[in-house]
Amino acid sequence: MGLSVWALIAYLAVIVIWVTLVKRGIGEAMVIGFLVLCAFGGGAWLELFGIGLAEAFKQPVVFAALSFTFIGFILTKTGIIEQQVHILNSMLGRLRGGAGYVSTLASAGFGALTHSASANAATIGSVTIPWMERSNWKKSTAAAVVAGNSGNGTVIPPSAAFLIVIGLANVAPNIDKNMTLVAMFAVAGYCLVWRLAVIFYFVRRYRIAKVSGDELLPLSRSLRDGWVSLIVYVGIAAPVILTVGAGAQWLAAVFGENGDLAVASINILLWIPVLLGIISLIIGRKMLPQTARDWFAFMASTAPRYKDIGATLVFSFAGSAVLIALGLDKQLGDALGSLNAPALVTVALVILIIAVVAGPLSATATAATLGGVSFTVLVAAGIHPALAVCAILVAISTEGASPPGGPSIFIAAGIAEVNPAKTFAPLILFYVLPFLVIAVIVAFGLIPIPL
Repeated sequence: MGLSVWALIAYLAVIVIWVTLVKRGIGEAMVIGFLVLCAFGGGAWLELFGIGLAEAFKQPVVFAALSFTFIGFILTKTGIIEQQVHILNSMLGRLRGGAGYVSTLASAGFGALTHSASANAATIGSVTIPWMERSNWKKSTAAAVVAGNSGNGTVIPPSAAFLIVIGLANVAPNIDKNMTLVAMFAVAGYCLVWRLAVIFYFVRRYRIAKVSGDELLPLSRSLRDGWVSLIVYVGIAAPVILTVGAGAQWLAAVFGENGDLAVASINILLWIPVLLGIISLIIGRKMLPQTARDWFAFMASTAPRYKDIGATLVFSFAGSAVLIALGLDKQLGDALGSLNAPALVTVALVILIIAVVAGPLSATATAATLGGVSFTVLVAAGIHPALAVCAILVAISTEGASPPGGPSIFIAAGIAEVNPAKTFAPLILFYVLPFLVIAVIVAFGLIPIPL
């Protein structure tokens, strides 16, 4: 193995040990891992240090990812997500096992807005796990569903992991970002269909009955009280519609000879968080702080989350740049290529490695450490660049469901007051292995995906 491969092994080992054994934050682990990588440059360590930081600080996706963190706090503080859950309850609550369907769809809605697996499990779990228990779901199964669904935040773009992967130095020049975004939305839809199929199986396997109608608000009332909360999705839909397909053609026609320039000027990775933030602030203004002192306290309460996310984003990009400078993408690609393995074996091996790394690490850390290398190997194996990105994200999305290190598992188990170990088997069988298979299917384009 080459120097860069050993550097990757040391990098991952340091991060895993720092997070799991030393029990420190992922942001701190990423900083230390970055310094270890630079040390592999020997006398050129200072040059590598500069290369890494320079690459990190010029990444526009850092703004988008940090913006989603703030939006998540706004959505939770204003009760927008809770209103959406009430609407789903009214629509699906009278189905057998309706609470499970609501939990799954609500996690997708929350994931589309905030993209954090841990926040997804905590927010959606606190609302839906008690309701699932009241409708005769086993505590361990309810916790497994919430933890397994937390991966919605990774596959539904533009998640932080998605932003990291498409921003990597060896990925960005080789993909059409808008096309990749649309393809990722389609793949996220397939992942959601599987999650709903899992609920269908659980309902029949455990003979879960309907919830009492007395516990549900009529749909007319929940819509009357919370329809405004659905407007936030305009912030996602509008930039996508105006830059893809018929919407892009319409916008180009409006601006005439400058039409193509107008469409190209819409950066969806910038405008989605901007519009989401503006809409959320307008809708939830009555529930937000009203004085400067209250706003200061609110912003201060978000600081710990920014500390980890900010450090993770900056130093994940920096670490990725150093690994590339050390030649990791070429060395690992050559190592896998030297196996002379069929494309199927190569793809399956890459997907498995990603899932193994994603278990103890966060989605963003996994995307940064393995995203670029995995992309190079998959493309070399004949995979379409956009599908390579999608397959990588599906594999990374097992983060929240991978025992024993997934933080979402412990969050959901804590809410359900159940031993986390009781969720391991269903998580592996229904939320880890199937998504590894889905990732391989996506890579080879065996299901319809717009490209």
